[in-house]
Amino acid sequence: MFDPVIAPSGTLLGLLQRGRGDGTLHALTAPRAEALAALNHCVLHDPRHDWQVENRSLYYARLHLDLDGGLDAIEAHLFGPEDVLDPDESRTGLALAVLGHLASYGRREALALLRRYAAQGTNWAWALDELALRDDDAGLRALAGPVLARFPADAEGQAELAAAVRDAFEPRPWRLWAEDPRPSVATRVRAARETGCFDRWQRQMRPSGPRPGWSVRAVFEWAHNGLERGAALHVPAARCLMAVAGPEDRREIVEAARHGGDGARCTALRYLADSGDPGVLDLIEEAVTTGSTVVVEAAVDAFERMRSAVAVDRARGWARRPDALGAAAGRLLACRGAARDRDLVLAALREAVRGEGPDAPTLWTLVDGAGRLGIACAAPVLRHIYRETASSHLRGRAARALAATDPSFPAGFAIECLWDCEETTRELAARHAETGDLRVVERLRRLAADPAEEAEVQTAVRSRIGPDAAAL
Repeated sequence: MFDPVIAPSGTLLGLLQRGRGDGTLHALTAPRAEALAALNHCVLHDPRHDWQVENRSLYYARLHLDLDGGLDAIEAHLFGPEDVLDPDESRTGLALAVLGHLASYGRREALALLRRYAAQGTNWAWALDELALRDDDAGLRALAGPVLARFPADAEGQAELAAAVRDAFEPRPWRLWAEDPRPSVATRVRAARETGCFDRWQRQMRPSGPRPGWSVRAVFEWAHNGLERGAALHVPAARCLMAVAGPEDRREIVEAARHGGDGARCTALRYLADSGDPGVLDLIEEAVTTGSTVVVEAAVDAFERMRSAVAVDRARGWARRPDALGAAAGRLLACRGAARDRDLVLAALREAVRGEGPDAPTLWTLVDGAGRLGIACAAPVLRHIYRETASSHLRGRAARALAATDPSFPAGFAIECLWDCEETTRELAARHAETGDLRVVERLRRLAADPAEEAEVQTAVRSRIGPDAAAL
C-alpha cells in the first residue's frame, strides 16, 4: 500500500483525512454534496499512515449518519474489478469497518452490503468479523455455504480452511457453523477447528532459537545468522545472554560490543545496557561513531531504554549533538529528565519539527515529555503539531500535552476534540472542555447516549454531566 496523499490541514478534505474534530464541524456547515464527496474520498482511500492502529471508522460512520449519506459509492468500491485485482485488505478494510458501525446504528442496507460482500468479496474475512459483532445467528448461518464454498474439498482446501478458522479474529461464526444441523457444514468446520488446534500445539512443541546450555558465542552466532537472513534477532539474543552469561563472560561481551560483527555487536550493546554495565555508555558512544547503520540504531535504542541516573546525566551532555545519539538523548530526557531539563527537551522538540516535520516519529516521545515536564513555552510548537500531523495518535498526544501546558486548551482545541476520531482524545476533551459553549453540552449528552461510544469516554462524560455537575 502506498503512503496516502494528505490534503492541507486548512481544507475540509485535509481535516477529515486527519480525523480532526473540526473536520466534522466544518462538514456539517459545508454544502452537503461537498461534504459527502470529501467523506467518501476518505472512506474509499484510507488516509491513515498506520491503518492497523489509528481509528477512523466510527468517526466517518457518525458523520455519514449526520449527513444522511447513501452507500452507492461504498458499494461500487467493494464490488468493482479492483476487488479482484488488488486483494490487499487495506483497500477495503476501512469501508467494511464503516459499514459495520452503520449496521450497529440500525442501517439495514449496510448490514445487507456486509452480508453480500462476505459471500462474494475478496476481503470476506474482514466482512465476516464485522458481521460476527452485529448480525444475528440466522444471518451468519446463511453465510456458511458461500464461505465454505471458497475452500475446495481436497487436502489443500481443507488446510486453507483450517488456517482461516485458526486465524479468525472473531470466532462466533465458526462456532455457529460447527453446530450447524447440516452435516456437510458442521463436519468440515469441526475438522478445520481440530486441525488448527493441532497446528498450534505442534508449533509450541517445536520452538526455534536458543536452547538451555548455549554458550555466549553460540548466542552471538545465532544473532549473526539471523541478521544475514534479514531478521534482527539482537533483542531476543540479549535476553538469552541474560540467562547464559556470567561475570566471567564480560570480557568477551565487551569485546563483541567494540569489535564484533553487526549481529554480535548489537546483541552485546543491548545486553550491557539492560544489565547496567558501568562501561556501556562509552561503548554506545563509540558504536554511534564507528558502527554501521544497524549498529547505530541498536546502540541508540539500547541507550534510550536505560533508566539510571548516570544515563540521564550523560544524556544532558549528549542532547545537543547533531546526530542520532543527540536525538535519543533528548527523548531520554523527555521520559526521565527533571525540571532542569526543560530547555533541552524544548530545543529537541523544536529541532525535530524544524528538521523532520510534524509527523516525525521522534515527536511522540518529545511531545509526551513536554507535557510531563509542563513546558509552557512548548505550547506554540504543540499547537502546530496538533494542527498539521497526519497521525491521529500523535495529535492525541499533543492534545494531552497542551492540556498540561496551555491555559487556552479548555476553551480551544478541547472543544473540537470532542468530535475527534480517537477515543482517548475524546476522553481527554470530555474532562477538560469548557461547558460555556452550548456545543459542548450537547455533544457531551450525545456521547453519553451513544451505544457505540467507548466506556472510558462515557465515564469521563458522566463525570461532567452527573448529579454533581449541576451546571450542565
